[in-house]
Amino acid sequence: MTTKPDRVPLSSEVKRLEGEVGTHAHHPLLHLPFFEQLKQRNVFRVATLYLVVCWLILDPVHVVFHMLEVPAWANRLVVMLMGVGFPAVVIFAWVYEITPEGLKPTVEVSHHESIRKLTGRRLDRAIIAVLVVALAYFVVDKFWISKHVARPQQVTSFAQTAARASPAPATAATFAPPPHSIAVLPFINLSGDQEQEYFSDGLTEELLNSLAEINELQVAARTSAFSFKGKDNDIGTIARKLNVAAVLEGSVRRSARTVRVTTQLINAVTGFHLWSKTYDRDVGDVLKLQTEIATAVASALEVTLLGDVSAKIELGGTRNPPAFDAYLSGSRAYSTQHHASDLLSAAAAFTEATRLDPDYALAFAGRSMTLVEYASEYLTGPAQRGSYDKALADAQRAIALAPELGEAHLGLARVLEDGFLDFAHAGDEYSRALSLAPGNARVLQHYGAFAVNMGRTEGGLAATRRAVRLDPLSTSSYYKLGEAQWVLRRYNEAVAAFQEVITLDPDASRAYGWRGFAYYGLGDLQSARSSCEAEGGGRRGWTLHCLALVYDKLGRHDDAEAMVTKARAEGGDRAAYQFAEVYAQWGNSEKALEWLQTAVRLRDPALSWLKRDPLLDPLRKEPRFQAIERALNFPD
Repeated sequence: MTTKPDRVPLSSEVKRLEGEVGTHAHHPLLHLPFFEQLKQRNVFRVATLYLVVCWLILDPVHVVFHMLEVPAWANRLVVMLMGVGFPAVVIFAWVYEITPEGLKPTVEVSHHESIRKLTGRRLDRAIIAVLVVALAYFVVDKFWISKHVARPQQVTSFAQTAARASPAPATAATFAPPPHSIAVLPFINLSGDQEQEYFSDGLTEELLNSLAEINELQVAARTSAFSFKGKDNDIGTIARKLNVAAVLEGSVRRSARTVRVTTQLINAVTGFHLWSKTYDRDVGDVLKLQTEIATAVASALEVTLLGDVSAKIELGGTRNPPAFDAYLSGSRAYSTQHHASDLLSAAAAFTEATRLDPDYALAFAGRSMTLVEYASEYLTGPAQRGSYDKALADAQRAIALAPELGEAHLGLARVLEDGFLDFAHAGDEYSRALSLAPGNARVLQHYGAFAVNMGRTEGGLAATRRAVRLDPLSTSSYYKLGEAQWVLRRYNEAVAAFQEVITLDPDASRAYGWRGFAYYGLGDLQSARSSCEAEGGGRRGWTLHCLALVYDKLGRHDDAEAMVTKARAEGGDRAAYQFAEVYAQWGNSEKALEWLQTAVRLRDPALSWLKRDPLLDPLRKEPRFQAIERALNFPD
């Protein structure tokens, strides 16, 4: 038979509860100041532990999300959830300390105190353990992951420099690039469409140009920076070849209306990451994005920004996405040209950009330079004159839209020099372009070559040398330097410059011819012959011109005549100026002067060389030559 427990009267149960509450109310902890209660109940310890754990989680999450191309909002969501969790954890810590076993009336206060102290010691140990893990992660991230884990890009990041480059100690010790120097590597196209490659390349080039607008920055030019595209080079090696202190790399993911650009800036000397950020923008905001990135990079490099940087960077640009898209297509075709068809494609794309945005100054400037180059290299007669006229109109339109745009003044200078032989005004425009864009390698190349030809030796040579420093892997830079040295009769230096061109591009036939001219100037006829006869591919006109000079000096005049005949068959009278050089060196002044007059009649762009050309020295005392020189109205 089961005995039922005696019922406790309701009044007795109430009294018991009231007594227990009274015990809580008189607990010593509850009489302490609020701040001291937080401390005694380990609330501060729990809060510290939570924050450290959050910090430890956030950095790996950011890296993983970046690798998986998780949208930027996911990073923000993680941070928001951690923020919401913080007050919850603090409240839990408070409640946990207020209701443990030690607060029950049957447990003495001294026992509760020992439990509280034990909990505090455990939390202290947990905080120390998490801090140790965080410190270990920091060390591994900066000194191991950054050296062994490849970044998601076509070139290897500096992270692999120590593992694979292993430069000799002496080389590493002597690597001291200018402190405010940077290279922008071609951003990786992550759009999933190879046809979008022009967009990532173009955006990289525009960002590079934006950085070049910052006066204190020395920015490696496009040709050199893009020479590493698709190659397995570590950033340490790249930085040494370009002599830069920092490298900017990144990726571009483009959709119909938006673009995501992920960037990271690396200190090329130490290998540490200086700065990184991901931008999500509408395609129409790309112009403003260039300013944001350039300003952030300048800040990370501790560059002082003078004036309104955005006004310089956004000068002559567009906020019309289709126009910008067409401009990038034209810019890529122009920058990578090898044939006449490339220039025609560039001109067509620039035309589309100006149709979509009639106020797009950069597109007008780009088309102007494209038309000048196409006319000078591939056209003759009325077609050439028509191309020059269009180039002039485009350059003037670009300047009217953006008077401070350096590229616009460069385009006008080139058309005035090549198309109209107006050397005085061309010189003014070259000077204006240089003052507006002193860090633009293309401006420096053309200004330097023109200045030397006009007799401004020191300024011109300094400009060509600076162009080499900014674009050390560009054949164009060494071409202009070599030509300037040749004009100044510094033939050994000219040989060295053209040898650099051949090293960079063994198929550059024009460089073999130019190197032959330099050997010819030294009187080293056998080396000149070997260089001129070398098969470099590409255009043959320079090689034929060179061989016509050398064979004659070697007593092989029939062979020399054959070279002239072949050159005329290939290009007709387009090489009138070069034929004048050949006949001048052969000692046939009469025929040389006839060809010079033909060159003047045809408005041959090569006449800009006449004032300082070593090959025309035999004619300088001839009255007809002097009359031609006066008629060309070279500036003093």
